Amino acid sequence: MHSVSKVHFAILIIAIIVAGISQGMLLPVLAIFLEKMGVSSTLNGLNAAVLYIGSFGMTLVAERLLGILGFKKLMLGGLLLVLITLPLFPLYPSIIFWFVLRLLVGVGDSAVHYSAQLWVLMMTPSEHRGRNLSIYGMSYGIGFSIGPLGIKLLDWGVYAPFLLLAGLFLIVVILVIWKLPHGTPEKTATDEPAQRRFTKSYSWAWYALIPAFLYGYMEAAMNSNFPVYGLRVGFSTSDIAFLLPFIGIGGLILQLPLGILSDRYGRKKMLMICGGLGGLLFLFVPMAETNMIAIAAIFALAGGLIGSFFSLGLAYAADMLPKVYLPAANVLASFHFNAGSIIGPALGGKGIEMGSPASLFWVLGGCYMIFAATGFIFKEKSK
Repeated sequence: MHSVSKVHFAILIIAIIVAGISQGMLLPVLAIFLEKMGVSSTLNGLNAAVLYIGSFGMTLVAERLLGILGFKKLMLGGLLLVLITLPLFPLYPSIIFWFVLRLLVGVGDSAVHYSAQLWVLMMTPSEHRGRNLSIYGMSYGIGFSIGPLGIKLLDWGVYAPFLLLAGLFLIVVILVIWKLPHGTPEKTATDEPAQRRFTKSYSWAWYALIPAFLYGYMEAAMNSNFPVYGLRVGFSTSDIAFLLPFIGIGGLILQLPLGILSDRYGRKKMLMICGGLGGLLFLFVPMAETNMIAIAAIFALAGGLIGSFFSLGLAYAADMLPKVYLPAANVLASFHFNAGSIIGPALGGKGIEMGSPASLFWVLGGCYMIFAATGFIFKEKSK
């Protein structure tokens, strides 16, 4: 298959930025709509989780579709699906209809992520894997940080954020059609069935795949549940729109340095350090109450440490697995990410509804600290 040139890599980065904007915008904007419509926080969280159910469904067939369609066609299909779906949200403000639309957006975003991510992963030499995947992760972080600003576009009308986002997807579609080459994953001689590749990938690299779950849990819970948490503890919608991007901003600042450090000192060590410190910081959020500066600082630091979890985990798995197993490992990482993204909003919403908004951060912080401790019992296997 074609290697990723600088131009191709740049287009992949632009595609991921726009995909990040879509997820970063839809979660809080629709959460605020539903909260103002009087929908319970549990149902609000479940509605947000549908996005990731669609994404999860896509991961079940992603490896096979990629082998049939190739990187470019799979990415293009995902982009077009989201482009067509976005303008429909403000047309029919119904929770049932939004379930269907979010499902479709999840399928489309997952197709874009899977194809772009695996393309970068397979074409990057191991000595630069942490750096390049960190750049990839930073790009998603940029988009995800920009996304919540869509709340401010609501001042221009309910259609404004959705139409602007659809326009961005149209630009990416044109770039992909115009510049990206066709290509499929390399075929490596193996008699192993797909199920065996998945089983071996998981048994050898399970610790490297957990970060994808934790990152998905954090991302979805923060963007779906924090707006509800914020409104209930006394923040305004403008305050929430101001605070949410700090998680992504922290990731943008630290993701590349952490990726480079992981190339030099080891990915397991960096994952354990980031998980332990990031989890501790999340536990401090309820103590800050409505102190904007304190919460912004905590979000920036925690987001910086946790923002590289998905890319570092995937790079760590690639270090341990033979190349023929990378598509399977990528599917497993996406599976974990989506599982975390489904569980996060539902669990966080239930905790808020039961009268304990702070539980959102107690559970989040505890999960990251347990992950860090688990690193002491994980032993790497050679390829």
